[in-house]
Amino acid sequence: MRIQLSRSVSLALIAAGMLSIAGCAGTKSKGDLPYVARDVGTLYSTGKTRLDQKRYEEAAALFDEVERQHPYSIWARRAQLMGAFAYYLNADYTKSIQSAQRFLSVHPGNRDAPYAYYLISLGYYEQISDVTRDQKITQQALDSLGELARRYPGTKYASDARLKIDLVRDHLAGKEMEVGRFYENRGEWLAASMRFRHVVEEYQTTTHVPEALMRLTETYLALGVPEEAKKAAAVLGNNYPGTDWYERAYKLVGNYKPRPAAKAGA
Repeated sequence: MRIQLSRSVSLALIAAGMLSIAGCAGTKSKGDLPYVARDVGTLYSTGKTRLDQKRYEEAAALFDEVERQHPYSIWARRAQLMGAFAYYLNADYTKSIQSAQRFLSVHPGNRDAPYAYYLISLGYYEQISDVTRDQKITQQALDSLGELARRYPGTKYASDARLKIDLVRDHLAGKEMEVGRFYENRGEWLAASMRFRHVVEEYQTTTHVPEALMRLTETYLALGVPEEAKKAAAVLGNNYPGTDWYERAYKLVGNYKPRPAAKAGA
């Protein structure tokens, strides 16, 4: 898989975000998963204890119980994000996203809103699969990271989001390249050229552009439009002159021979 998930950075930011949320917890007490009514302080502090013990599933259930049993308390607001965090650590990204989204729907202007958006973004980001799979989740990750960066540009979460956006865009460009190469191998030159051109136009800062330009040179020559192939090779030479991709494109253009025109009546 091309994309590398910078989980250590994400966890560091998450931990920093949780300090303000968890700092007001009450006295801690022991307890199992609660199925009976308990006071809000006991529920919350037991959930925090389970979280510290890395018993994430139990912690998430306890924080959910805080919200269910005491929905109008200040603890419920904190518990929503703590639950989302616990679900994230338990790799239950769908529930983590849902918890953070629920927090935002009730408290859109809360000071912890950037953190909630960050958890949502990470929930999608951690689910990104390799380029051979459907990229719906990848697009959702890109959209949520972009929203975080736009809404809260000066936050530490936005800084990490911008880094991840670059990685996600590179991943999406990789998917386009994979599809383009598939069409090219089948001799479907027009479909292939459209994929490679999309990479060049929409993902200009990614690592895939040099290959995309070389592939464009190939497909344009196969389509019988050498002038377009020369343009693609020239752009490749101007921007990536020392690459193997340019060397290949240069040779392709130099060795190209137009097909002889078909005789009338043939």
